[in-house]
Amino acid sequence: MTASVEDLARASAAVGDLLAGVRDDQWTAPTPCSAWNVRDVVEHLVTVNLTFAALINDSPLPERGADLLGDDPVEAYRTSASSLLAIFDHPEIRERSHSGPLAEQLRLRLADLVTHGWDLAQATGIPARLPGELAEQSLAFLQEQLAIRPRGAQFAEAQHIEDTAPAIDRLAAFAGRSVPPKS
Repeated sequence: MTASVEDLARASAAVGDLLAGVRDDQWTAPTPCSAWNVRDVVEHLVTVNLTFAALINDSPLPERGADLLGDDPVEAYRTSASSLLAIFDHPEIRERSHSGPLAEQLRLRLADLVTHGWDLAQATGIPARLPGELAEQSLAFLQEQLAIRPRGAQFAEAQHIEDTAPAIDRLAAFAGRSVPPKS
């Protein structure tokens, strides 16, 4: 199961739509990603989008520690997502996205985005509207990766969740998040 550029575009749009609904008082709200608040998660997403774009395009990486969000975190996110997706308009790069290291990185980018989309939805109460099949795909990828690599600092221990839970919740639980019961 490989992630496609179209999958990344759909997930990016869903997260962008969620961010458009964030109120001013929610940017400092805590998230299930315990070390980060809402703004920090968005800063991470922007940094990863720009870093991924720079690596693919062989251009300079974003400056470490720089405030990449400025006064408009939503626009910064949308611009970074658009920049990354625009790189895949080049036929040779799109072709490389189907196999090899770039395909693997694309799967990782999608899993990170979908997982943090869940984090943002939990922190803000705004529905993420992330497609279930993208959550399933991301969960399968993380299960593959974490079967051969240690969890490290990025992932807490997987949390218990029912097999019948929505894919997005199973992904979050596998990534170490405590998933509140559905009412």
